[in-house]
Amino acid sequence: MPVTLKDFYADWCGPCKTQDPILEEIADDYPDVAFEKVNVDEEQDVANEYQVRSLPTLIIENDDGIVSRFVGVTQRDDIEGALQEAGA
Repeated sequence: MPVTLKDFYADWCGPCKTQDPILEEIADDYPDVAFEKVNVDEEQDVANEYQVRSLPTLIIENDDGIVSRFVGVTQRDDIEGALQEAGA
């Protein structure tokens, strides 16, 4: 079951810049997870579909749908736990 992590961000968002290096480290350790960056200014329809209201928002999905949602800067341990729960 494929696992996807969607990172909803904006270029003007300071906390999003704090989140980036954490996600880059995790991406190196989870090569089977699809990491997708969604710029909410350019893809408002996708942000609305996922009901993103604050940034950064991380959404972890698998074949069953959304497994986890994090709003605000999220630490590595929390993200990794959710990825493992999703089957990564």
